[in-house]
Amino acid sequence: MGTLRVGVVASFDFTRDDEIRRWLPDGVELEVRRTAEAPADDNLTMVSALSDPAYLAAPVRALCDTGAAAIAYACTACSFVGGEAGERALREAMEACGAPRALTTSGAVVDALRSVGAQRVAVVHPYAPAVGRRLQTYLTAHGFEITRITGFALAVDEVPDVQPEEVTDLIREGDSPTAEAVFVSCTGLPTYDVIAPLERELGKPVVTANQATMWALLHSVGEKALGQGQHLLVS
Repeated sequence: MGTLRVGVVASFDFTRDDEIRRWLPDGVELEVRRTAEAPADDNLTMVSALSDPAYLAAPVRALCDTGAAAIAYACTACSFVGGEAGERALREAMEACGAPRALTTSGAVVDALRSVGAQRVAVVHPYAPAVGRRLQTYLTAHGFEITRITGFALAVDEVPDVQPEEVTDLIREGDSPTAEAVFVSCTGLPTYDVIAPLERELGKPVVTANQATMWALLHSVGEKALGQGQHLLVS
């Protein structure tokens, strides 16, 4: 039997390859390909450009050539900025380029929040306000009630330097008593090591962009993501 491979298309500035591989179970290999560089004058300009399905054609075809059984577009804002129709268009474009199974981070987040039984959600994100508003609109359109949304607007080039302890503080700050889960948006943030401790502390699921992406990607090929003590992975 050949090796099972899954694929991720990441934005050109993605730096969390090592982190997303931590969710892989034995026997599954991950291939990562990046988009072409996009205009980065500001947060909304960049993610809007990367929401164009044309950016996915080359990396998706390259991943298909590796034998990837499923492919995820691991960019949260790029896949919610165009709303439900934009997210669907990205998946359809990936399938048109040969992806056997196609998903996006934003679509995975919706499935993940439903899987943990959360309807009221506190949201933490690093985006500019205009992008944060698109995120709230996207989640609301899928039936979620946003109890609090906390943005800590960062420049595009600042996100790779964020440390796990900073993310921990932001999640604590962004939680609300009525939220049934906390969602941490942006695949650029390091979250693997903060999820389980914060879930114990807050008493509720913490769903993050990279976690949801890998959970959904692996589930699509009949595999389970690894992450001890992470509620999503046992729900």
